[in-house]
Amino acid sequence: MKKRSDFKIAFKLLFLVKPLLFFMLLAVILGIAGHLIASFITIMGGYAIAALLQFPVFVSVTTALLLAGVFAGIRGFFRYGEQLCNHYIAFKLLALIREQVFKALRRLCPAKLEGKDKGNLISLITADVELLEVFYAHTISPVLIALGYSLFICFFISRIHFSLGLLTVMVHLFIGVLIPLWVASSTKNEGRAYRTAAGQLSAYVLESLRGLSETIQYHNSAERLKEMDRQGALLSSQEKRMKQLSGRTLSVSSLLILISDFAMLLLASQLYLSGTIGFDGLLIAFLALSSSFGPVISLANLGSGLQNTFAAGNRILDLLEEAPETNEIAGQPAVSFSEVKIEAACFSYCTDTAILNSVDLELPPNKVIGITGKSGSGKSTLLRLLMRFWEVDSGSVKISNTNINTINTSNLRDLEGFMTQETHLFQETIANNLRIAKQDATPSEIEAACKKASIHDFILSLPQGYQTPVGELGETLSGGERQRLGLARIFLHDAPLFLLDEPTSNLDSLNEAIILQSLKKEGAGKTIVLVSHRQSTLKIAETIFSMENGRMS
Repeated sequence: MKKRSDFKIAFKLLFLVKPLLFFMLLAVILGIAGHLIASFITIMGGYAIAALLQFPVFVSVTTALLLAGVFAGIRGFFRYGEQLCNHYIAFKLLALIREQVFKALRRLCPAKLEGKDKGNLISLITADVELLEVFYAHTISPVLIALGYSLFICFFISRIHFSLGLLTVMVHLFIGVLIPLWVASSTKNEGRAYRTAAGQLSAYVLESLRGLSETIQYHNSAERLKEMDRQGALLSSQEKRMKQLSGRTLSVSSLLILISDFAMLLLASQLYLSGTIGFDGLLIAFLALSSSFGPVISLANLGSGLQNTFAAGNRILDLLEEAPETNEIAGQPAVSFSEVKIEAACFSYCTDTAILNSVDLELPPNKVIGITGKSGSGKSTLLRLLMRFWEVDSGSVKISNTNINTINTSNLRDLEGFMTQETHLFQETIANNLRIAKQDATPSEIEAACKKASIHDFILSLPQGYQTPVGELGETLSGGERQRLGLARIFLHDAPLFLLDEPTSNLDSLNEAIILQSLKKEGAGKTIVLVSHRQSTLKIAETIFSMENGRMS
């Protein structure tokens, strides 16, 4: 996790408010007006008391009480307007941030997402984004409201006497600035540790749910539960420390308010006894200060909770600012498929160990090319480089004599159909899972693709046919059935270049033979790259290459 200062995190999060600046300014204006009206309810009561005791004030008892009643009546409207604007901004921005997060995931996939905890990513998308609501709805405008309100109330009290205004300034600075800064610095590491622990617990729980069958089979439940309890206890202890500090902050702030009120009473009384101010000045100054702590006490209570929010914001910024392995390409002339040439290609996954070492390979059109080799020899990596999930460190990969680093990304995806060893199925119907390969596919096109993949008859045997839900990750289907649906996607996509990584690994010999026969027949006019350990699978290949230690032979 990249370390950023709280100021930098706040600045980057503030920048997102730009499209909603009008609502933010409106919330601040309504908030300042609302808090001033609330304070002047008390102040008008003070003027009424002073007038009742026949001290010379600018309003009568009736007028003061009438104004206090009016202020009380309209206070709620200002408060409602402020909260409405703040929460509109917050939830609108949360939607925009989630959209940016998903765009970032799309941009980083698949290279930068391999090895990342999925549970941690889910925690970031859900809990971390939700925490930003505290910043947008309960931090930005409260800070500006407290600043505007404090300036006005300090000016108002200083009109009674300069020293009383100076005392008000000192008190507001201490409670509204120094205490939040102290709390923020004290809980900075706690907030980051808490969000990290929350993400780790989420990842562990998700992993445990997915591996529930294995956990039960091998009697590992006690160990998993013990580790879950340990991580939960760690998270709970970190939250407890933050809550304790928050409680201490509230206690210190409340004590300072009492001390401040007492100091104002002593100073104003001294000025009254010396004849510098009248009794009305003493009373109004005391009431104005004692009713002015609402906005600044909100800032004092922000410190500990805000660190949790900043930690969440830091995790989100890490994702948004992470550079992808490859950038999307657009605006280039469209390329049609003729052949593939890989020349002196070298590649490594950010390590000193080379996965591919000066690989040369030519894939002529309308041929079935087989690639075999031991696990880890670079076969799957080669296919991913053809898809441009990664870029070669040196050498080149060309399609139709055009370097794929200059081909529009959408154009490249149209030219290639890629099937991995594990077919991912979404919690959708079979038909919708297949339409990922071609969103406007007709039912007849889907059926034709499934017939080629030898899965059509099986689908018709299901109660709902092509509208049968497959469950989460296709859990209602066998490995072979999922794999055949993956092949159906390839046929439906109908690209001129097929990249198949172990397409028959989960199939029995009978279905393997059917699929290979279909590939041989339907692959006429296409270039097929077939990666497999099975010699039976490679029988349809016209040329077979072997990979060993990153080299092709």
